[in-house]
Amino acid sequence: MADQLATEIIERIKSHAEPGKDEITLDTELTSLGIHSLELTEIIFDLEEDYGIEIEMNTVDAWSSLKNIGDIVEAVRGLIAQKA
Repeated sequence: MADQLATEIIERIKSHAEPGKDEITLDTELTSLGIHSLELTEIIFDLEEDYGIEIEMNTVDAWSSLKNIGDIVEAVRGLIAQKA
């Protein structure tokens, strides 16, 4: 079950996913959404702006460590907690 943060992040990612990918869960793989490195970079910038955090990883590191929506949610959650 997605909490508020996860729901917000899923909605943000939906705007970058290929059309017709309505059912996105924490287990959804980024590659199954048609998200490539440029879109992942845009998503990271959006999340940084939305939550006032800084995600310090280049796109290659991001792509290799963030496999699904849950990975992104947990990364953002951790950075928000560090900031608090």
